[in-house]
Amino acid sequence: MNNDMFTILIVEDDKAIIEMLSISLQAKHYHILKANTGAQAISLLGDNDVDLVLLDWMLPDVDGTQLIGKIRKFEGFQYLPIMMLTAKSNEEDKVKGFDMGTDDYMTKPVLLKELDARIRSLLRRSQGLTASNELIVDNIVINPVQQLLTIGGKAITIGSTEFRLLHFLMKNKNRVFNRSQLLDGVWGRFVAIDERTVDVHILRLRKTLKPCEADSYIQTVRNMGYRFSINTTS
Repeated sequence: MNNDMFTILIVEDDKAIIEMLSISLQAKHYHILKANTGAQAISLLGDNDVDLVLLDWMLPDVDGTQLIGKIRKFEGFQYLPIMMLTAKSNEEDKVKGFDMGTDDYMTKPVLLKELDARIRSLLRRSQGLTASNELIVDNIVINPVQQLLTIGGKAITIGSTEFRLLHFLMKNKNRVFNRSQLLDGVWGRFVAIDERTVDVHILRLRKTLKPCEADSYIQTVRNMGYRFSINTTS
């Protein structure tokens, strides 16, 4: 992967941290943009082609999780990789971050080698989503580029995490995944959150699909895990 191709936006109000991150990532040949506030971040995103955002939770003008929500509303940014860098380390904060649409979560102080590995992982996943075509299974159509889900021709409102979960399961139709495998495939293998989080998002996904009578495609396989299958009799 040629890092010269990628632009990373660092959104952080601590000057020492932003300079440390900039120096480290520039040494890896990434192009770096810097923002100290949420407003600056939105402006830079509007004027530049950004491939990944490193985002602090506590900013002077906006909560980082709220900024994620704003970013996700812009066309073309639904699948922009966002990694939160924060001192908040408890599981409830991590789950909140993922619920708001972050793709990865690291607690400070940041280990630079691990950060680089996570960035490369996110960029690879992002490239795969951009390159992939829409998936069609039965009357369900999921477009990873536009982050668009339609069932029977009707557009369905779905959360970012549930969208990634559904896309992963549909892409691997009929294959059973345990919770650990789903955490690795959907949240990323470096994420340290409780496996029960998977159950919560499976329930949310089923609730989203239920009005269209598509919730039965998300199946629990006893003592094994979950799968997506149109065979609802097995």
